[in-house]
Amino acid sequence: MKINHMHIKRLSIVFTLLTLCTISKEGFAQSPQEKGLEIAKERKLRDRGWGDSVAELTMVLRNSQGQETERAMRLQGLEVLDGGDKSLTIFDEPKDVKGTAFLNFSHAKKPDEQWIYLPALKRVKRIASRNKSGPFMGSEFAYEDMTAFEVEKYTFKYIADETYQNRKMFVVEQTPVDEFSGYAKQKVWIDQERYIPYKIEFYDKKNSLLKTLELDEYTLYLDKYWRALRTEMFNEQNGKSTELITHEIEFKTGLEDGDFDKNSLKRAR
Repeated sequence: MKINHMHIKRLSIVFTLLTLCTISKEGFAQSPQEKGLEIAKERKLRDRGWGDSVAELTMVLRNSQGQETERAMRLQGLEVLDGGDKSLTIFDEPKDVKGTAFLNFSHAKKPDEQWIYLPALKRVKRIASRNKSGPFMGSEFAYEDMTAFEVEKYTFKYIADETYQNRKMFVVEQTPVDEFSGYAKQKVWIDQERYIPYKIEFYDKKNSLLKTLELDEYTLYLDKYWRALRTEMFNEQNGKSTELITHEIEFKTGLEDGDFDKNSLKRAR
């Protein structure tokens, strides 16, 4: 029997293309990019409708030797449908940061707007887009980490299915669209049942692993919205970490757009 090598080569190419695609809910073959985008859209959709919230948190900063510094803070959030959420972070303790307030307007299709009020200087400072990769209040979180997740901020690529924390996960690579992002890419582990992230790896512009964010102690609110009560950002390059511990969250508190403007920074108490 004579073997047609050209025929075998063509079959091999077809098989390779098929293995790179998955099947969508509608039964159509999807590319990794299409599936990644579909997962991201579902993740965003599952978290719509919460309105507004107020939370009390502790920020724990740890140096490479494990020494800790604690800060008490409050976080107010306002959902802006199809426009990007707004948030106000207020520091209450210790004395050296008391009264410091950070205001963030997330945007889907343009750079986020960010301001910080420094009581020692009695002035509001705008955070320039090109500086958003800098550390937030000396922590391992960057200013760009303090914004809401918006699908339009990234391009997506589905990588694999994995088991993490005994749960089935999608692993999705998301690449920031903004040229001033401090990250080349992020890898996100997303629960296949609830579409919430459990781990995010951040890669620097040299494509080296920079930080890992772990999200834990998820709690359900209003029978629909999952919130991680404990999140920790590990800096893989300097050995430092920052943990955010949420003690209490309240939704539907009546916050309005007027509670989130530059004047609210100076009023924050």
